[in-house]
Amino acid sequence: MLLYFKPAACSLASRIVLLELGLPFEAVEVDTQAGRTKAGADYRRANPKGYVPALEIEPGVVITENPAVLQYLADRAPEARLAPAAGTLDRVRLQEWLNFISAELHKAFSPYFHGHALEASEKARVEATLLRRIDDVETGLADGRSFLLGETFSVADAYLFVVLNWTNFIGVDLARWPRISAFMKRMLARPAVRKALAAEGLLQDEAA
Repeated sequence: MLLYFKPAACSLASRIVLLELGLPFEAVEVDTQAGRTKAGADYRRANPKGYVPALEIEPGVVITENPAVLQYLADRAPEARLAPAAGTLDRVRLQEWLNFISAELHKAFSPYFHGHALEASEKARVEATLLRRIDDVETGLADGRSFLLGETFSVADAYLFVVLNWTNFIGVDLARWPRISAFMKRMLARPAVRKALAAEGLLQDEAA
């Protein structure tokens, strides 16, 4: 499999899951602005949408969109239980979280990465939306669960960790959300998470 990625982008979630599962893959770095891989190939031939992640599972067969990629990977190794069985209510809960992270939380971060400084009024509006969505996650963890679906790590946790990790780049301190802060520490303790971060230059004291 080929994982098309951009360092620190949401494709990091797919890398974490691939490492958690021990599935063999090659990582292909992409410059999404230029639409080229690091080697100079036209990325849009693999993914016409131009963004990451994209997972090429065999020549010419590519999966895009994080919720789809993550569930595909989990279903490749059901014994690892990174996703509940299809057709169960627990699987629906996983899909709820994946869609929330993708459509609401991820989107709330987007204005910070548009390449221009936010004006004061826009910044206030954007920050209010982001904080409200982070509040939603804190509420989801309010019953004391360790992970989004309970006590078992799932692909949704990988995605959530990656998106919340972007707070490090925009100056939002997660300390105001104690449940989330504890969740992030649990995630950072996972060897696959640390290995994925190191591979993308985000954790300097670990070997990639």
